[in-house]
Amino acid sequence: NTPVIFDATHSVQLPGAGAGVSSGERKYVALLARAAIAAGADGLFIETHPNPDRAISDAATQLPLEKLNWLIDSCLKIRNACLS
Repeated sequence: NTPVIFDATHSVQLPGAGAGVSSGERKYVALLARAAIAAGADGLFIETHPNPDRAISDAATQLPLEKLNWLIDSCLKIRNACLS
């Protein structure tokens, strides 16, 4: 079995939508990550930063670091519910 890892932050990118940089819809990162876990994904790739708007790359799609624990806890609850 090959594990399936969902890339939650690059999945919300909008290449070419920004002025010389990729833009994106950060507000959908948590929603898509949780949906991926509910659909059976084995893990997540999430870019995070203490201040995403100041990140050197992928600023528009990075999850604020302060939200990471909540997202991980939420995903674990979903995973456990799906496996029970």
